[in-house]
Amino acid sequence: MVLNQQKKVRVKTPPLEAFLAGILRELNLSCSEVAIALVSEAEIAKWNKKYLNKTGPTDVLSFPAFSPPRAARFTRSKAAPRKRPPSSGDWLGDVAISPETARRYAEKNGRSLDDELRVLMLHGVLHLLGYDHESPLDYGAMDRVEQKLRRRLGIA
Repeated sequence: MVLNQQKKVRVKTPPLEAFLAGILRELNLSCSEVAIALVSEAEIAKWNKKYLNKTGPTDVLSFPAFSPPRAARFTRSKAAPRKRPPSSGDWLGDVAISPETARRYAEKNGRSLDDELRVLMLHGVLHLLGYDHESPLDYGAMDRVEQKLRRRLGIA
């Protein structure tokens, strides 16, 4: 499900919902659900401060439905995540994306806004599964999986 809760950047949600379904299919999680909320820059900045103690807006935040230690055990793999996290249930969690911030990053990275939003959706879902590129224990696993999935999903 993709909810557009901001008004500054025009975004068509049906193609993003179809892309989210593709992400879940690629991860063998078609029976699972994720909510993607497109929020204002002010809202994501508030959440960035509240939950990560970081100042200013960010492009994407993830809120997993299951605990990080369980997610870390599930995703400790060099190539790709396993077929399904144990006892994750049908709800993986929520991802918040700021289209305003995404638009700036898209311009900086030479991508369209649509592609940038898709990159952020994939990135957010991987965080829901326990990947953490900021962890010293990641050893590049998240980046490898993300690059592989970008190619498969056509956003290389």
